Amino acid sequence: MNYLKPKDLKMYCFSPAVMLATFSIEIALALWVILRYKMNEVGKIVVALLVFLAIFQLAEFNVCEIGWIDSLTASRIGYVAITLLPPLGIHLAYAIAGSKKRRLLIPAYASAALFAVFFLFIGQALSGHQCMGNYIIFQVLPESSLLYALYYYGWLIASVWLCFKLQAKPQATSALTGLAFGYLAFMVPTTTVNFLDRNTIEGIPSIMCGFAILLALTLVLWVLPKAGAKR
Repeated sequence: MNYLKPKDLKMYCFSPAVMLATFSIEIALALWVILRYKMNEVGKIVVALLVFLAIFQLAEFNVCEIGWIDSLTASRIGYVAITLLPPLGIHLAYAIAGSKKRRLLIPAYASAALFAVFFLFIGQALSGHQCMGNYIIFQVLPESSLLYALYYYGWLIASVWLCFKLQAKPQATSALTGLAFGYLAFMVPTTTVNFLDRNTIEGIPSIMCGFAILLALTLVLWVLPKAGAKR
C-alpha cells in the first residue's frame, strides 16, 4: 500500500487541500440549507446528500493527510457514505414530484444497504489505498468491482431517467430538471476523464466525488429554490 507524504502532494484537482476545501463547502451548504429551509422531506434529503458528500471528502482527507482514524476505517466510512447517494437521488426525485407510487425506492435502498454492510463488515471488501497526485485509488475486492459499478451507475442513470419521467407537475419540472443536471454534472466529467485516461478507472469514487461539488451547488442554487420550503 503506497502512501504519499504531505510534502509530496501538489495542488491537483483532487489533492488533500481540495478535498478539505470541498468538505468545508459542502458542510457550509448543509448548514445554510438547515437555517434557510424547512426540514420537510425535500429539505432533509438535500441535507443528507450534502452531508454524505462531505463525509467522503473528509474520509479521503483522513486517508491521505491527517490520520485521525486508521485509513481502512476511514475508507469504509467513505464508501458507505457514497453508497447511499444513488438511492437518495431516487428518493429526492419522488419527493420533489410529490409522487405516492415509489416503486424504485425500496430496491434502491435495499441494494445500498447490502453494499453498506459489505463495505463495513466484510474483511477483504476494502484492503488498502494509494494516494495519487490527482485522486485516491481504493483497493476493493476485485470480484465486487463490476457489481458495484453496475449498482452505482445503474441507479444514477435511473435517477436521471426518473427526473424526466416525473415531470408531470409544472411546478416540479424545473427542480427535477435541476436534479437531473446535477447528477449529469458529475457523471459526465468522470466518464470523460476515464475515457481519456483508462488508468483513472480505479479512482472513480474519488474523481466522481471531486466533481460532485457541482451536484452540491446545483441542489442549493437550483433545486431547493424551486422545490424547497423557506422558513
